[in-house]
Amino acid sequence: MKELFLIIGAPGSGKTTDASLIAKNDANVTHYSTGDLLRAEVANGSELGQKIDSFISKGDLVPLEVVVNTIVTALKNAPTKVVIIDGYPRSVEQMLEFDKVLGEQNEIELKGVIEVRVSEEVAKDRVLGRNRGADDNEEVFYNRMRVYTQPLNEILEFYQKKKLHFIIDGERAIEPIVNDMKILIEKIQKI
Repeated sequence: MKELFLIIGAPGSGKTTDASLIAKNDANVTHYSTGDLLRAEVANGSELGQKIDSFISKGDLVPLEVVVNTIVTALKNAPTKVVIIDGYPRSVEQMLEFDKVLGEQNEIELKGVIEVRVSEEVAKDRVLGRNRGADDNEEVFYNRMRVYTQPLNEILEFYQKKKLHFIIDGERAIEPIVNDMKILIEKIQKI
């Protein structure tokens, strides 16, 4: 059975960096991001990939069930028992559909949803200070924060009720955050 950990956090929280460092330093952990999974499926040329490409090439959003199907397929085929996905779910609809699909199968168990918590001020300083590209300006940052925070309480409540929500303080250096996350994942696996 695959053991799944979802890593969520605001833009600039470091969730992608944290998750990729854990996987890089532990051969027993695979890290995926949703966007990477969709792009890989398109590159694969599979029937699902062609379906995804038909939406992406027109600039349309990939339908919810297609995204969830892509994630579940990748999880089932992951080379390791432990899989981390960062930045998912992004909406209540994604969360509910993903929960429904996970409940209908017995190959993947959601073990934890780890929130990398940072203040809006820290997130803004990190995003605007990293000079990655055109999408890292103040207006875009506030829009991304709004998209992240709008469904957040409902998402957190849902996973808290299932006793799957855990918090990591993301306002520190990368090393202690990654170390704490690794320890937390190992601890949760034993539950």
